Amino acid sequence: MAKRIIKLTKSSRYSYSVVIPREIIKKYGWKSKQKLTIEDKGRGSLEIKDWRRMK
Repeated sequence: MAKRIIKLTKSSRYSYSVVIPREIIKKYGWKSKQKLTIEDKGRGSLEIKDWRRMK
C-alpha cells in the first residue's frame, strides 16, 4: 500500500481528527460509528485496531 501524507485537524477544544482513506476502511471492513482502539506505540507511531469486548 502506498504511503500517504494526511493532515491532523482540530475538531474541538480537546479533540483532533485524522481522515482515513476509503481503501483502508474497505480493506478492514470497518463501518461508520464502529468502535476502534488506538494504542500509542511510542516514537510517533499509533496502532489502530477493531475494538473487541473483553470476556
